[in-house]
Amino acid sequence: MKSLRLLGMERSWKALVETRRMTELNFEDGLQLLLQSELDSREEKRFDRLKKNAAFRYQASVEELNMDPKRGMDKAQIADLITGGYIERGEPLLISGATGCGKSFLASALGLKACSQGKKVLYFNLQKLLQRTKIARLEGSMHKLLDRIAKADLLILDDFGLVNLDQQQRLDLMEIIEDRHARSSTIIASQLPVASWYDVIGEDTIADAVLDRIVHTSHRIELKGESLRKKR
Repeated sequence: MKSLRLLGMERSWKALVETRRMTELNFEDGLQLLLQSELDSREEKRFDRLKKNAAFRYQASVEELNMDPKRGMDKAQIADLITGGYIERGEPLLISGATGCGKSFLASALGLKACSQGKKVLYFNLQKLLQRTKIARLEGSMHKLLDRIAKADLLILDDFGLVNLDQQQRLDLMEIIEDRHARSSTIIASQLPVASWYDVIGEDTIADAVLDRIVHTSHRIELKGESLRKKR
């Protein structure tokens, strides 16, 4: 088993030997147990790899979400999002709310859930991503970066709208959104209400094109209440 890199089976076999349970199982049950152990081991490794590659801001889980409806959290909507159907359908999710109300935590929790479902997720602070696209363009690796982003099942863009975009940033954002439109899901979290995003993007034509691709088919969550950071 070890030479075949069946490490999950190897661990399970050792446990059976150590606990002297081998004689309690017939061949079929024993084989099923070993194969299930191997499957569980591979799924765990894949989850760990997907989580690491996603580079979440918070190690958040959906079980930790504060579901108080006064905060704008709809249990039915969250339960639907947890299933991952919006990712399969390539639908955007727009999360807005004041500083500290839990936008990044919610986005990260949904992203981590997607990883557990085998989805490729990427998490970026928008400004840092646009800095990365600038560097990639200078280094000649822009195509590689955009291709990596396009292949993600779920892209999380956090802190949208902290600063207005310049012309090249608008074009980069437009290309990212266009590559994913109706194919893959994108979560955007912002302190600003969606109605103010037009001004952040600037330049009418590009703003129209970007918002047309993310607003009309999107799920919306508007978080309310005082900062959760004050309660910690």
